[in-house]
Amino acid sequence: MNTTMIVVIAIVLVFLLILVAIFNNLTSKKNQVIYAFGSVDVQLKNRYDLIPNLVAAVQQYTTHEKDLLTKITELRSQALKHDLDAEDRVRLDNQITSALSGLMVSVENYPDLKASQNFIDLQRALNEVESQIAAARRAYNGAVTDYNNAIEMFPGNLLAGMMLLKTRQVFLASEDERQNVNVKDLFKS
Repeated sequence: MNTTMIVVIAIVLVFLLILVAIFNNLTSKKNQVIYAFGSVDVQLKNRYDLIPNLVAAVQQYTTHEKDLLTKITELRSQALKHDLDAEDRVRLDNQITSALSGLMVSVENYPDLKASQNFIDLQRALNEVESQIAAARRAYNGAVTDYNNAIEMFPGNLLAGMMLLKTRQVFLASEDERQNVNVKDLFKS
């Protein structure tokens, strides 16, 4: 074997090793996104499990928030469907977050409800789950950002195209959640 052939084989081997490293990196990042979304999904399931208890507690005290309670229940039912993709789950989660915020504002009109130990426990549990959801979303957004960078940057983008990898959407705050909170309005009741 002449030296030219050895150099060519060495270059081909190095090239193949680079391809394998890029492939493994992309696969790892794709799996990290799936794992991180699974963590978000677990926390959302916890929230969905709390919603019927919260709705039942609030229903005892209120009648004119019925539309809001119905909307929350419907969104929960949609979110529990197993055939939803990540994009639909993100959209539904944003709608549920907005509806739950509206419910908590409505609850301010019911002093007896706010003093109920069951409601206080439910509210505390929901706040804890919301904090865990926020942490899981941050982890998911970090994994998605790493993944999106890996499939959009050279040389990963070349192999990502052959692997049919597409960018993923991160969790974003809704327009309502981006607005400044008017504390003065919160104390009017």
